[in-house]
Amino acid sequence: MKVLVTGGCGFLGSHICKFYRDMGWDVVSLDNMTKHELMRTGYSVSGARDFNWNLLKKMGVELVKEDIIHADIVNNLAKDCDFIAHTAAQPAMTISEEDPRLDINSNVIGTFNVLEAARKFDLPVVSCATGHVYGPERINNSITPKDNRYIRDPVGIDESEPLLQGIKTPLHASKRSAEIYVQTYIDTYKLKAASFRLSGIYGPNQFGGEDHGWVANFAIRTLINKPLRVLGNGKQTRDILYATDVAHAFHAFYEKQVSGIYNVGGGEKTVISLLECIDLIEKITGVKPKVEFGPDRFGDLRYFVCDISKVRKNLGWEPKIFPEEGVTKLCNWIKENVSLFR
Repeated sequence: MKVLVTGGCGFLGSHICKFYRDMGWDVVSLDNMTKHELMRTGYSVSGARDFNWNLLKKMGVELVKEDIIHADIVNNLAKDCDFIAHTAAQPAMTISEEDPRLDINSNVIGTFNVLEAARKFDLPVVSCATGHVYGPERINNSITPKDNRYIRDPVGIDESEPLLQGIKTPLHASKRSAEIYVQTYIDTYKLKAASFRLSGIYGPNQFGGEDHGWVANFAIRTLINKPLRVLGNGKQTRDILYATDVAHAFHAFYEKQVSGIYNVGGGEKTVISLLECIDLIEKITGVKPKVEFGPDRFGDLRYFVCDISKVRKNLGWEPKIFPEEGVTKLCNWIKENVSLFR
């Protein structure tokens, strides 16, 4: 068996590559090795960007440095595969505002090329969407954190929730557009496909910065003794999801092939606020984070917790790793590779 993983040298892609190599599959990683996000972090950019490439090379993954905006490249790699895991994306709201052409090329044109390849070669495919498609004003004051540091009775958001509520950025537009294309290929061409609305993914191999990957960003900055910045009051709430659980979700779709749009998150059992996460990192590491506060960021969600009933029912999937275990694994990985973050 053989899988094509777009964005395979990215954080999530690297976990999916490892998952399938561990299962004995042949794995092809297609990644343009862009440094857009890393240039803003202050980390060792070249070392950080090459980390997952070198990791996958040692696993025996076939590595292809190309871009998904080139349809002929995608087709050539997909033709001998059994499955496509499409994780390549421009994921940062800030970068989408600064470079909307990059955003639409990566998230819309790239996804279209992947779907066309899947249609041409009759391959099942999973594409990564995001909880941001619900829009930043999804939640009302009745369940927005006020006096408490987190919500004790979280309200799960299911796939029927109205979309793109409130302020929109190019990232909202591109991610929802890509998802519409996935649904269109399901409806028109009967493609076996899924769009995963992912929530708060974290874990090893993640070079999180302020633009994207907040759990890793908080842990990294704590462990290198640098201030971390909270944008807003810190009561923003998420259900976070460990990366290997996402890899299992991809394979659950491959096995069941029940097409559709799915919330894929930690659900109500992994709800955590930014302030709670900071406390958890301190508990795990024994290091007190240096916290600075800044203004709310344009377009950010204040609250997002997945209702994962649909993916549990249709694909038989639910998360297995919860925040204390997952953040501990993340912190251990950062300690082992601390030179990359200085």
